[in-house]
Amino acid sequence: MTWNWELENWPNFAYNSEDISALEKDFLHKSGEISGILKYISKEDEETLKIDILSDEALKSSEIEGEMLNRDSVQSSIRKHLGLKTDNRKIPAAEFGISSMMSDLYKNYKDPLSHEKLFNWHKLLMNGRTDVLEIGMYRTDEEPMQIVSGPDYKREVHYQAPPAEKMNAEMDAFIKWFNDSQNTLPALTRASIAHWYFICIHPFEDGNGRIARAISEYALAQSLGYPTLIALAYTIEKHKKDYYSNLGKHNRTNNIQNWLDYFAKTIIEAQQNTEKRIQFILSKSRIMNELNGKLNERQEKALLRMFREGIDGFKGGLSAENYISITGAATATASRDLRDLVEKGALRKEGELRYTRYYLNV
Repeated sequence: MTWNWELENWPNFAYNSEDISALEKDFLHKSGEISGILKYISKEDEETLKIDILSDEALKSSEIEGEMLNRDSVQSSIRKHLGLKTDNRKIPAAEFGISSMMSDLYKNYKDPLSHEKLFNWHKLLMNGRTDVLEIGMYRTDEEPMQIVSGPDYKREVHYQAPPAEKMNAEMDAFIKWFNDSQNTLPALTRASIAHWYFICIHPFEDGNGRIARAISEYALAQSLGYPTLIALAYTIEKHKKDYYSNLGKHNRTNNIQNWLDYFAKTIIEAQQNTEKRIQFILSKSRIMNELNGKLNERQEKALLRMFREGIDGFKGGLSAENYISITGAATATASRDLRDLVEKGALRKEGELRYTRYYLNV
């Protein structure tokens, strides 16, 4: 059983970048459009977008690996790292660690990639972990690093990474390739290969997936020359089965064309999600400006609470019970308020009777 890193042509990956040249052009064109739109939103709204995407990336990248974090703590920590106003809450170790990594990714994307940067990211990700022995260093355990599934008596090995004795040489080569390719490869190609190359080496005891996704975003920011604010981990988590399926399809060959096609399309979808978030923020400003002075305190509180849920909104929509919980209104008052919000165009109504739900009209 031969893995890709055991082949003679490792890591000389085979692909035809022309196959995704149209996607490369679309990415650059849309990046320019998004950058232009951002010039027309307020500083407060830009901060909201920044915190929204960075915190979602931290949360979803962890969620892909089965770790659920607290959104409010992650957002508060990111705000502090970026020098913005916070609620000064105590931040748990895991939330502090990944928000620190995302903030470094955003602020210091111009830095060359280095062993020291990767070690620091790993220390941040493993913050508070007592079950990981090798933190802030490449793995040294002689036991094979395997990706497995199933019970012990029927274990299936999906991938076995290069042995620990090769880590220093493999990572030297990876970092050199990453830094040398900044001005020679187009954005999507470089980000896609960077993720694949790193994840195949699997240099750390844990946290490789989160760091691989961070490296992809790092590569995109370097290619554009500014932070991308792209919802990559958010998009991957939405289609997690496809992500793991594509990772598993190509680990016995160094022809990565199919991976390149898949990951480039994933980045484009992530970029489209960013654009939706910007339009959502613009819709929020429009609605709140149009209704300025026309809402009672309860209605304004409920609308702002709904907007804080972001583009996905309340799961299953806002019910009358949700409204009562948010505002403290009586049942009859809640019904009048919600009907008025629909008439004013702030909300749209779906369903009838106890199945009635309300959604932002954006």
